[in-house]
Amino acid sequence: MVSKRNLYPIVLAPAAEGGYSVAIPDFGAHTQGDCLVDALNMAQDAIQMMSIYFRDDNKPIPEPSDINLIKTKTNEVKTCVHIDFEEYRREADNRMIQKNITIPSWLNVRAEDEGVDLSELLQDALMAKLGVEA
Repeated sequence: MVSKRNLYPIVLAPAAEGGYSVAIPDFGAHTQGDCLVDALNMAQDAIQMMSIYFRDDNKPIPEPSDINLIKTKTNEVKTCVHIDFEEYRREADNRMIQKNITIPSWLNVRAEDEGVDLSELLQDALMAKLGVEA
């Protein structure tokens, strides 16, 4: 379901060298694309990438502005892009972190004998518990 919380306004303008330039007012950022579809995708990617930086720095992600309050010039078009922050985080941040777990020694011996990969087992169990797909 698309909510207003996930719709960020952008402003598109034809670029002199071809393609489109994109302003992202809520993040004070700009990007560009070779065609309209590319420009929209680049805007989504830029917003999602900046959201990771904001979260990693413990800063709040800006709320989307009201598109009706954004001023445009004659050759500019304003529209919104849908952002799924959680999906992007899953796709973009697959770095592994080490966690220390404690299990009984006898269980560890049995798991080693059976060739059980504890990291894989824990990942699978956490995804099942949280209802997350890989």
